[in-house]
Amino acid sequence: MIDHDHQSPGDRLEAAIDALPDGGVTLAEVRDIAGRDGLMLLTVFLTVVFLIPISIPGVSTVFGAGILLIALSRLLRRDLRLPRRIEGRVVDTHRLRAALQRGLAWFRRLERFSRPHRMSWATAGGAARFVNDCGLVAGALLLMAPFGLVPFSNTLPAIALLFLATGALQRDGACVVLGHSAIVATVVYFAMLLGGGGLFVVSVFERMFP
Repeated sequence: MIDHDHQSPGDRLEAAIDALPDGGVTLAEVRDIAGRDGLMLLTVFLTVVFLIPISIPGVSTVFGAGILLIALSRLLRRDLRLPRRIEGRVVDTHRLRAALQRGLAWFRRLERFSRPHRMSWATAGGAARFVNDCGLVAGALLLMAPFGLVPFSNTLPAIALLFLATGALQRDGACVVLGHSAIVATVVYFAMLLGGGGLFVVSVFERMFP
């Protein structure tokens, strides 16, 4: 488990990556490495891997489900509980660590942009936390949407989740607002995909059955 005292979120994330066991790692082990008080750090950990093109079997399903369960546990004010089927799924450590280290570079840039206690109205109070937790749930659902082969279908919701999680870690309202904005952008993008797909199907039917 990581000692969170006097460490930045980026340092904690780097320590978590270094602490991954060789061979293979489960989501339960990742959770234990992040620590019992590190749900937002765990969200960052599970999210940064989607910022770059990857092909690691099981990551999208397991990590997406993990982020959703974290978001729901925060929204419902309950302890995080992972189904055995999800927490026991093994992911190759070598490929995962390589992807995480590349994603860490992006998170370091975001960390430099973030400013603690900026726009505190977006992070302080029960109403703000409820809205932000709803944003995390929405981002996780968008991340799990079945558009895996579509460009940016994972990247956009991952960016939204990363902003929201960083905003929660740093108490940075500007990051939170950017996270919600990225969720809106993702919904618009997916709506355009669905609308374009629908128009394509209609045009095909019109040509086949004039």
